[in-house]
This record gives sequence, structure tokens and C-alpha cells, in this order.
Amino acid sequence: MDSIIPYGKQHVTQQDIDAVVDSLKSDFLTQGPKVAQFEREFADYIGCKFAVAVANGTAALHLCALALDVNNKSRIITSPITFAASANCILYCGGSIEFADIDPATGTLDFESVKEKLQSKSKGYYHGIIPVDFAGYPVDLEKFKKLADEYGLWIIEDACHAPGGYFTDSNNVIQNCGNGNYADMSIFSFHPVKHIATGEGGMITTNNESLYNSLLKFRTHGITKDPAQLEKNDGGWYYEMHELGYNYRIPDILCALGISQLSRADEGLSARKKIAKRYDKAFEKNDFITPLTLHNSLEKDGISHAYHLYVIKTKERLKLYNHLRANSIFSQVHYIPVYKMPYYQRNGFEEVKCLHAEKYYSECLSLPMYPTLSEKEQNLVIESIFTFIKNL
Repeated sequence: MDSIIPYGKQHVTQQDIDAVVDSLKSDFLTQGPKVAQFEREFADYIGCKFAVAVANGTAALHLCALALDVNNKSRIITSPITFAASANCILYCGGSIEFADIDPATGTLDFESVKEKLQSKSKGYYHGIIPVDFAGYPVDLEKFKKLADEYGLWIIEDACHAPGGYFTDSNNVIQNCGNGNYADMSIFSFHPVKHIATGEGGMITTNNESLYNSLLKFRTHGITKDPAQLEKNDGGWYYEMHELGYNYRIPDILCALGISQLSRADEGLSARKKIAKRYDKAFEKNDFITPLTLHNSLEKDGISHAYHLYVIKTKERLKLYNHLRANSIFSQVHYIPVYKMPYYQRNGFEEVKCLHAEKYYSECLSLPMYPTLSEKEQNLVIESIFTFIKNL
């Protein structure tokens, strides 16, 4: 094989390059109009009231925790099958994180496992839930919202994998990932392998104006120049620091790229779904390969999978991974359970065990999935897998 096929890859067009060059030629490299434009257009795309663009997805999670006043008395539940930042953001604020198990059918946070945790403690013991739209599969947040309301919890939706994804609620209404109808805040990432790439970058969406205003303040050092919020006003130059905030701003250059990429988001999502369907067809009725989810069955249930990842399960994961790599196909594993990380093992999580998460981790493999993956390249991936199976 002449060229490498990675598991994920950005798609940068001449339109994107022109947008960035135009921004470079403008009066603003940062803190300019492109940030606000990106926020408006992303909010329109997702269907929420407010959006706050930030430096990356991890910064987005940290800001959400700050806006919700997470502190050393806060106990939060999240999934172990996610990138570490979904849990780390709580630790940044001094809070405690706990892991509930996953639904083995989807890889997302298991509702019953969370419910069991909540029922095992008195109301008020836990303070929030961070569900993850894993691989692009949208969590049914309507169910989690009812549970959260019963126990007085907030919800941060980690939607980094799922812009353009949706589920259908009990009233048969489509609910876009991140639209704020069932979560207090949602976060997205614009890392190069994500649907919308800005290099680094992230977004927080919400329908709560009070949280929105807090996010804006925490994003920029806790500083405001808004005359309505100032405790005094010495003149047009005057500003005040009201909170211990951070510099989590994103520059106009990256937002210009994000705006351009956003204009093609639906096109990219459509391409991902076509790739998923081809994988589904290739692996149907195969005893060796089991796709984590099947596209056609999801559509029947009113679910739109955003397919950041196409995950398969196999009992010969390591051998298959090495075989693909030897043939210049770079698959990946998403994820090692967070509590298995050395930092967590050294800090009180050595006895944690989520059985479904650990079984999933022992078998999961993410195959190449990105909009520019050609049918020829995808066929090479599939053929390589079947060659491996044949030679077992």
C-alpha cells in the first residue's frame, strides 16, 4: 500500500484557506468580529440561544464547571469511556468525580447505572452528570433530564463527537445534540479529526442567559467592561476583574476557519453516514467483527448518529490493530477507561471497576472514518480486515 490511511483526518479546502487569509489581512487577529460571527452561526446550526467560542474542548468543559460553581463539595458522575477531559474538568475545580458504567449497546453512559448510583445515596449527595455523545451517538438526554430534576442535578452534555447528531424525544420532536433543551450546557471540540476543524478550538452552547454571561466572564480573566456590571466607572478605558478567570479565548483566525468549515458541516455528516453504511454492509452477519451500532436500525428509531468514529468490536483486537498498521491502515482505540489512567489509579480509583466499560475496552477498535475517505480506500480497509480473518 503506497499511502497511509489514518483513523481520522481534517478536510481543508481552498475556501477555508481563503477565509483564513482574509482574516489575516483584516484589522483583527483576535477578539474581533469573526468570534461573534462563529458563535452566532454555530448557535443557529445547533438550534440554541447562546454559544461561546473558546480555546479548545477541554477549556469548554472547565468553563462549564466554573460557571456551575463546582467546588470541593461537588460530586459528579460521568462515563469512563471518554477522553480524560470529561472527568478532569471537575478535578480542576476541586470536585470529586465518579464513574457509572456504559450501555454495551452504544458505549454511552448507562442510564440505569447512573440511576442506581443516585438511589444509593441521599438526595443532595451528587450535584451533576456529564453524559458523553460517544462516537457521535446521541445520548437520550430527555431521560437524564427527568432524573436530574428528581435529584436536583445539573447536566453538562459532552457533544464533542456529535455536531449534527440528534435523538427524537417522547413527543416525537427532534432534539439536536447541544440544543440546550435538556442540558444546562453542552460542549464541542474543533480538533482536526472532529467534524469542524479549527486546529484547536471549542464551543459551549446553552439556553441559560445567566450561565452564558458567567461563561463570557470566565473566558476572559474574569474581566468585564460592561457598564451595567461595573461597580464604578472611571471612563471609557475602565474595566474590572470580578472573578478569577482564565484566558480561554479563541483567535479570529481560527474562527474564520470554523465559519468556513461550518458551512460544509452537513455535507461532511452525509459523507460520514455513507461510509458507516458501507462498513455496516461489509460486516453484516460476520462472527468476527461486530459494529458497535448499526446505522439503519438507528434511523428507524429516530436517531441521527454523527459518526465521529466507526467502532467495531473483536476479540482479536491487538492482532487486528497490528495487522492493519503493518498495511499502513492506522486504526485507533477509543477509549481506555479513564479510571485506569495512572493518575486516577494513584488518587483513589484503584478499586473502581465498570464491567461493561472494561469488556468494551478489551474489544473496541475505531476504523478510518472521515469525509474524504474514498470508496477505494475504504475497500482497502475492509479487504485487509477480511484477509486477516482468513489467515487466523
